[in-house]
Amino acid sequence: MYLLGEQPAYADRLINRLQGIPAQLLEGLPPSGPRIELKPSDDLCAALAQQQLLIIETGLLHALIDDKPLFYLQEGDLLGLRQGSELPQWRYCSDEPLNLVPYSRSAVFQHIHADEHRQELFLQYLIGHTALLCDALARLKQPEIRPATGFKHFATGEELIRQGDEADNVFIIIDGHADAVVDGQKVGDVQKDEIFGAMAVFTRERRSATVIASEPCTVMVIPKEQFLGLTQSNPRIAHSLIESMARRIDLLNKEVTQLRVSIAV
Repeated sequence: MYLLGEQPAYADRLINRLQGIPAQLLEGLPPSGPRIELKPSDDLCAALAQQQLLIIETGLLHALIDDKPLFYLQEGDLLGLRQGSELPQWRYCSDEPLNLVPYSRSAVFQHIHADEHRQELFLQYLIGHTALLCDALARLKQPEIRPATGFKHFATGEELIRQGDEADNVFIIIDGHADAVVDGQKVGDVQKDEIFGAMAVFTRERRSATVIASEPCTVMVIPKEQFLGLTQSNPRIAHSLIESMARRIDLLNKEVTQLRVSIAV
């Protein structure tokens, strides 16, 4: 996917990263049928079967909502995630021939659910595209009415979140690295592509740690209502995220225990 108009470098980097995720999600899963070849059309929705997900093998799709161009889909992008009669009117069109590879929608979700790594990749894919669209909207809006979402940049030593603050957002580091600090003691690292800040959103408590940039960071910001809506609409995503947080809590507990032992010695 890429957005209409000029976009910042961090959006280009994220788009390039997201572009490779569908192939990883579908690795090892056979297509549900032969390649679909479509001619140029002003409305391709009728040609796309329900209960199918499709990978664009060759060609370029224009995506429009209420007949207004929004973004393009290109080779490697995934079609068919967006289904539902209550959603705004949506239309795909193309000025060139398209080759699509079909997969069973239910088989794809079962395949993703069967592997923790694929679950986390799928979560990154959905959140990444949501953040890109929110960021594009924020840049189109006037400054006084821009939503507090999209991307933020932090210099080395700046606080991404602070212990004790209200939990209004969930974050993903797109570029850079940060340290997790509790009561002035470093208790862990926050790596590139890692989701952080979700625990306090789920528990509705204040932040339990401060996260400080150990090098310049670009961070994706997801408002808590948007993040909770995503996890509620897809329980598999919530399950994957909870497992990931449980592993991180276990690791932090071990590091804190080791720190206490070293202090005692």
